[in-house]
Amino acid sequence: MCGRYVRRSDKQRLAEAFHLGELPVDFVLPPENYNIAPQSTQPVVRVNPDSGQREMRLMRWGLIPSWAKDAAIGKTTTNARAETVATKPAFRGAFKSRHCLVPADLFYEWRNLDPSDPKRKNTQPYAIGLKNGSPMAFAGLWETWTDKTNGLPLESFTIITTDPNALMEPLHDRMPVIVPPSAFDRWLASSPDRPPVDMLRPYDAAEMTAWKVGKAVGNSRVNGAELCQQWE
Repeated sequence: MCGRYVRRSDKQRLAEAFHLGELPVDFVLPPENYNIAPQSTQPVVRVNPDSGQREMRLMRWGLIPSWAKDAAIGKTTTNARAETVATKPAFRGAFKSRHCLVPADLFYEWRNLDPSDPKRKNTQPYAIGLKNGSPMAFAGLWETWTDKTNGLPLESFTIITTDPNALMEPLHDRMPVIVPPSAFDRWLASSPDRPPVDMLRPYDAAEMTAWKVGKAVGNSRVNGAELCQQWE
């Protein structure tokens, strides 16, 4: 799964990394966040349905299908499994034509130090990122839901996960799908007739790195650069 991640890149760096050109002057990127949790509002990159141009939008993490009765379903849809994303009712509509990229500099995962304990009471958190320090692009889906109480639209997203690579396997049995820059166009402009299911695979472990961090990251109310510093 992917339950927490880091975004420390500023607007300029994200615009360059995701080939966005110059972002609108009125686009306000939320402050850098070292402990992003579900239900928060975060930037994603998508193709504008009207203009066909790549753009950055702010959306809530936790996809709310258009048919949902209320927004509460978003608490259980922060991740979509690659194996079922094309068939699960909450995601299959978005998987056909509403793809996005989720910018992240790092993500966290918790290694279970006592496999005999299903409640995972003894864990060690790790920070994971690319060796070259570049921002990552998680494969995501987005959706628009209309609140029937006020008629206002709400855009939300989910992050797709897949099997772990060799780096992640000792830490967790899932990892986010990471899209390389060379495949941005293909992911964002996917056709409903030919969805890019072959892209939903583990990223090259040789290009990634991981290190232990302190347990304070487990508290979603704690934020700061010290959270992703190596813990001894």
